[in-house]
Amino acid sequence: MNLWRWLTTPDPSPGLTRGKLLKLTVRVLLFAFLATLLSSLLSLTPLRPYLNTWWGSMLFVLALYIPLARFMTLDTFSARRAPRGASPATQASTSRAQRRKERNRFAGVKKGPPKYGGRR
Repeated sequence: MNLWRWLTTPDPSPGLTRGKLLKLTVRVLLFAFLATLLSSLLSLTPLRPYLNTWWGSMLFVLALYIPLARFMTLDTFSARRAPRGASPATQASTSRAQRRKERNRFAGVKKGPPKYGGRR
């Protein structure tokens, strides 16, 4: 398995395993290397005075991190898979039917007697 596929494939095992921590460390090191490389290349351009300010470096890091956020948090927030027997559509229709049952629970209850003797 090549390095890029290993880094971009989520680990299905639950919790923080040794493999997940290793992948996260490699991703952080790659991000730091890429940020340092791009920062040094941008310092050769007329943007250097802006990159030397706190807000310039913050904008640079955000502009770099936002596109890479999915890559950085690949194993952190993995979606849980539904069990094979239950599909999401079946669960949604069951809850919808349950809500309808609750809503219509008192639908056939007769109203009270007319107030003030009926029609006027």
